[in-house]
Amino acid sequence: MAKILILGATSSIAQSTAQKLAENGHDLILTSRNTEDLNTLKRDLSIRHQIDVKLKPFDALDFDHHEAFFSNVVEETGGLDGILLMYGAMADQKVAETDFEASRQMIDVNYTSAVSILNIAANYFEKKRHGIICAVSSVAGDRGRKSNYIYGSTKAGLSTYMEGLRNRLHEKGVQVMTVKPGMVDTKMTYGVVKDSPLLADPDKVGKDIADGIQKKKDVLYTPWFWLIIMLVIKLIPEKLFKRMNL
Repeated sequence: MAKILILGATSSIAQSTAQKLAENGHDLILTSRNTEDLNTLKRDLSIRHQIDVKLKPFDALDFDHHEAFFSNVVEETGGLDGILLMYGAMADQKVAETDFEASRQMIDVNYTSAVSILNIAANYFEKKRHGIICAVSSVAGDRGRKSNYIYGSTKAGLSTYMEGLRNRLHEKGVQVMTVKPGMVDTKMTYGVVKDSPLLADPDKVGKDIADGIQKKKDVLYTPWFWLIIMLVIKLIPEKLFKRMNL
């Protein structure tokens, strides 16, 4: 049994992942801005799986209080075994091209806040020489496309950060896993992606994440076929790629 902190616990993917981790007997500390959904999730997990579930307030953009937040969680739980960063923001690409505030919100939520809180977590687990650090990035970060390159660039930054963290913490016995989902049927993609055969169920993605942690994966494409799709896309020469309507 491990004690795992989930940041952004009320997203569809996070809820599915929490159910799978709870099935495996892990105690959970959940955070979200949506306290009503968080309380509902806590009751469901506690009753269904008989695990200890705690709720903690967390503001991803309140960088000055991340250190105190993490220290408080560690003190109240007696020590953490893992942290999952599962929140994100995606604004409309066309809006973000002309409104820097929309771009900056994605940068701050998807990248700056991740670096802030995961730096603290990394130092903690490095001292323990044990732990799991997992963050949900995106296949959108694998190559810039005109349809979502601002969002994709924030995820590319997160993926590179996680890669470096994995390189740093490998010899310390800390697992660092980057999750790269493709299109998932969530509130974030509602109205953006319609009737695509590539649209994945959040429960499938949540199960893949829980299994990936157990199997100590480094990078997880979910569903699996995105590994093949992105491998092909990354191999397209730039001279041809820039002419494509993607």
